[in-house]
Amino acid sequence: MQQAPWWRGAVIYQVYPRSLMDSNDDGIGDLPGIISKLDYIASLGVDAIWVSPFFKSPMKDFGYDISDYRAIDPIFGTLNDFDQLIKQAHARNIKIIIDQVLSHTSDQHAWFEESRESKTNPKADWYVWADAKLDGTPPNNWLAIFGGSAWEWEPRRCQYYLHNFLKSQPDLNYHCPAVRKQMLEEVEFWLERGVDGVRLDAINFCFHDKELRNNPVNPVEERKGRGFSPDNPYAYQRHIYDNTRPENLPFLEELRAVMDRYPGSVTLGEIGSEESLKTMAEYTAGNQRLHMAYSFELLVDNLSASYIRDTVETLEKNLGEGWPCWAFGNHDVPRVMSRWGGEQQSPDMAKMLNRLLLSLRGSVCSYQGEELGLTEAVIQQHELQDPYGITFWPRFKGRDGCRTPMPWNSAEKNAGFSSAKTWLPVSPAHLPLAVEAQANNKASILNSYRQFVIWRKNQPALLLGDITFLAAPDNVLIFVRRHEQQAMLAAFNLTDKLITVDLEKKLCAKAMQANGIDVANIDAQKLNLAPYASVFAEIM
Repeated sequence: MQQAPWWRGAVIYQVYPRSLMDSNDDGIGDLPGIISKLDYIASLGVDAIWVSPFFKSPMKDFGYDISDYRAIDPIFGTLNDFDQLIKQAHARNIKIIIDQVLSHTSDQHAWFEESRESKTNPKADWYVWADAKLDGTPPNNWLAIFGGSAWEWEPRRCQYYLHNFLKSQPDLNYHCPAVRKQMLEEVEFWLERGVDGVRLDAINFCFHDKELRNNPVNPVEERKGRGFSPDNPYAYQRHIYDNTRPENLPFLEELRAVMDRYPGSVTLGEIGSEESLKTMAEYTAGNQRLHMAYSFELLVDNLSASYIRDTVETLEKNLGEGWPCWAFGNHDVPRVMSRWGGEQQSPDMAKMLNRLLLSLRGSVCSYQGEELGLTEAVIQQHELQDPYGITFWPRFKGRDGCRTPMPWNSAEKNAGFSSAKTWLPVSPAHLPLAVEAQANNKASILNSYRQFVIWRKNQPALLLGDITFLAAPDNVLIFVRRHEQQAMLAAFNLTDKLITVDLEKKLCAKAMQANGIDVANIDAQKLNLAPYASVFAEIM
């Protein structure tokens, strides 16, 4: 355990800066706000904070459209504030991981403003430009995730430019060596300032097919469950030419070489591809590309024990020496308690889901508010901020419902987040779940989370062990984690019913005694699981 890199088995707490804490009463969270809550984050026992983008940006996509990679947007603070965040987090033994959006910039970035002016300027080939077809239509059939064609006409160049997301997010041309060199320098700028790692947004989107070949049609039966609005034609294609190109692998190796100059630094790649589990394995192979990767495979709409088992086993089969990072929620999907809890919203279910996530083999990304059991906030149409939701309303309401301000104290205005009108409304449903209300309740979701994370730190099997699933009834997950001298049985009842499980006869286990951790009731090879139980036992 002592020799393992710090990030293996780490719990990474994702902070969405706009919504954690507002320090200057403008209704928007900021870097000083994060600093003010570091003691709270430290109390969770997490190892690192992943901070979503805080760079200078016109905020068309709330920071994922960067206009200056080395500047802090004034709404979030200053470079000095960021330096203080690093210093104060490190003083609490918390690492800082920052978002790096490498595949595209804002259309207000100086590079794009120069590139769009002509076909001969010094940055003419820094973005993906293409001539129209003879009839004036775009060069191929590629689609943008946020709707419509992935191509936008630029009259100054009389060419189309590529954008896989919003039209205000033009794609960089990674076939240009100068672009690759520049983006590695942008990453190194922050490593020099002391960051401990980078979370790489849409990292498989850097390269495109140089020949601009059309994507093939995706069969109708395969279009569901791909994480898109039912009205979004993006799922109508198999995206094999507009992302996840083979040229991306040598670039990842170049990036890894930069990271290796900063011992202890880590890369965490976000993978959204046609076969994301296969891509995760490929992108983490050989200890020369990404350190870790995560995908949207467990950010699905429906909870199923068989699906979780199949997903984890499939990745384990293909991963080799790679290392996964799992998440049940983030800033792009509805909150897990609403996706998987429906209308029940059981506190016991919230506790069980947190423990399940923290027990899978790999590292963990835990999104702010999951430690409280927050549900998806209801956002009215006139309150929408997310361009994705605005485009596809009402059948898809966007991502605002998981991005609302953190509830700190239900007795204070805006739940203690800000005294000003907040950028998104504080959800009334979140007030009973506020930090202050849960902190003094020993049986709360928050205290269950704290106890488990702290207990987990001393369980080598959960931090670094392998994973083997055992036979179990429907909607029950049972697996064994083993590492050196420790073997642990973990069982999870994903239902609201009492379930008795017959364990394998050769398995001899005893209940683990630990403060705040459920004790397995094992009687003559039978395991009794209360509704939404999560129990752990040491295998003898």
